[in-house]
Amino acid sequence: HALHHAHTHHEPQLAIRQGHLHTPRLTRHPTPPLTPPADASAWRFDLTRKGTFDGVEMVPYEQATAPLAAGTVRVSVRAAGLNFRDVLVALNMVPGQEGVIGEGAGVVTEVGRGVEDLAPGDRVMGMFSQGIGPVAVTERDLLVRMPDDWSFAQAAAAPVAYLTAYEALKGQVAAGESMLVHTATGGVGTAALHLARHWDVEVYATASESKWHALHDLGVDAEHIASSRTLEFEALFRERTGGRGVDVVLNSLADEAIDASLRLLGDGGRFIEMGKTDIRDASEVTASHPGVDYRVYDLTQSTPERIGQLLNELAPLFDRGVLLPPPVSTFGANQAREALHHLSQARHIGKVVLTFPVPPGADGTVLITGGTGVLGALTARHLVTEHGVRRLLLASRSGPRSAGAAELGDDLRALGAHVDIVSCDMADPVAVETLVAGVPAEHPLRTVIHTAGTIEDATITALTAEQLETVLRPKADAAWNLHHATRHLHLDAFVLYSSLSGTLGAPGQANYAAANAYVDALAHHRRALGLPATSLVWGLWAEHSGMTGHLTEADVARIARSGFPPLATEEALVLLDAALITSEPAPVLARVSTPVLLAQSRNRTLPALLRGLVRTPAARTSSADRTARGDAASLHARLAGVSEKERLDHLLNLVRTTIAAVLAHPDPDTIDPHQPF
Repeated sequence: HALHHAHTHHEPQLAIRQGHLHTPRLTRHPTPPLTPPADASAWRFDLTRKGTFDGVEMVPYEQATAPLAAGTVRVSVRAAGLNFRDVLVALNMVPGQEGVIGEGAGVVTEVGRGVEDLAPGDRVMGMFSQGIGPVAVTERDLLVRMPDDWSFAQAAAAPVAYLTAYEALKGQVAAGESMLVHTATGGVGTAALHLARHWDVEVYATASESKWHALHDLGVDAEHIASSRTLEFEALFRERTGGRGVDVVLNSLADEAIDASLRLLGDGGRFIEMGKTDIRDASEVTASHPGVDYRVYDLTQSTPERIGQLLNELAPLFDRGVLLPPPVSTFGANQAREALHHLSQARHIGKVVLTFPVPPGADGTVLITGGTGVLGALTARHLVTEHGVRRLLLASRSGPRSAGAAELGDDLRALGAHVDIVSCDMADPVAVETLVAGVPAEHPLRTVIHTAGTIEDATITALTAEQLETVLRPKADAAWNLHHATRHLHLDAFVLYSSLSGTLGAPGQANYAAANAYVDALAHHRRALGLPATSLVWGLWAEHSGMTGHLTEADVARIARSGFPPLATEEALVLLDAALITSEPAPVLARVSTPVLLAQSRNRTLPALLRGLVRTPAARTSSADRTARGDAASLHARLAGVSEKERLDHLLNLVRTTIAAVLAHPDPDTIDPHQPF
């Protein structure tokens, strides 16, 4: 089926994931379905109606900026954790439950009277009783300091998962006993596995088969794993325990799976119900399963004082690395509905987390690599004038010796910024470590923007190892060095300047395309680690830079014929502002010429990756195009029965059509057959 689809739809790439076909496409970024209220000083997530995820809205939250009551803390929220309870409440599946999205992590900005153990600047995680937005207020008891080596996304994923597993299991399971954890790749499940290892408890686990690899990564071997989608776990685990079953069940399944789990418990067994949709009567369970203790746990019933006590018991285990954060999948805050839908389908491993991007601001130092180049300088000026950045560290190979560096520094200082211009080879890991370590503690590094890069063009057949290294070092090697040197820091943003060449490819720029594809992948890698990262996939800037200054008017016109005309500086900076707060790890920032793409679509030269940008009815192709492409016959078969003259015509049409596709000419017939490459 996949091969048939690839052939009939002329797809150069296909991915098959869980039985579904996927094709890569660029699409226009949709207007975010969730937007903050325009007339409110602050907002939070809330349900305006139940029964659908569309009821999740950003609503005014004036209390977030009101004077603090005694014993409360104001937090600049950087990430918020989602839980299956949020799904159930949104869909109105658990009557009597109210409120969504109540855990998160961020930075303390203000403390109320009586709060003496937290101060502005402290990184905290915990529960937010009034709900969550970019700014939130909560009781001091509901917060605990984050471990130094955790990201905000990781910290936002931990509170509910660990509070639930710890409170539910504490005193219910002992060293040497056995425990069955259902849906063990979820947030509470992964927390329970870490706690079980700490308490020396033998764990049996269920999960869908596609997630078993995550259980292996968490130290659960194949003999202790079964599917959560069938009831086979009962027989499997009874056999593997020699008929004795398990001592404890931590349950999140329903219906017959509960009955099967209860049968695995013997006299003295403990069944701890975490789910919300199939609560049993404890007396009926005891009557049907003598000796089994059935109890339901609900974290929302715990008092702030109790939650604070539990958090303080867990905090040392977090700090020592005994308990690790769950794996995270991140969505932007404006994708909350999409994230809840994703969570409801149980596609994730660990926790789903919403992130609140923090654009560069007055707090801390902003490092810009290639900072004395054209794009670096434009970015620096924009950050100072539009974002209030006051401390800049501009790094480049030549540093203060760069052309125009002195004037740039003077201009930025005149605008009120403190500027250091330094020389640094960003491809040298030791030099990068030294540069980062030299940022003063009183003005810590908050944002990294990597604009550095170079080109050395050559056709793929002529590309040398030296040319590859020349281009990879300042772009890809430098990006990795920056990641490695800052991975332990509490960055607000890690921004990589990439190029459309890494997405679409570029004739004669295989090395440059590879370098940019690498930094795009690095952004995804950092996001998977819970670290901030955005790779900005730029189209061509109209402003000439060190990499584009050699382009002639004909070169620029050729690039425009590809469907992506150059970006004016003002356009690019507007896109930069939007991208700095996007939830996408690698957004494409480019002008799109719809007429050019439509023309390419009609003459069948539009690359498959761009088909999502235009919609056109099926168009009849010219006879030359039909001849060049053929139907299903091979080139040999098409040429076999024609004269020598016709063969030359066939081959000429094929070559011209291919050239048009590669060089983005709108019409193959306009290509002069006698023009050299």
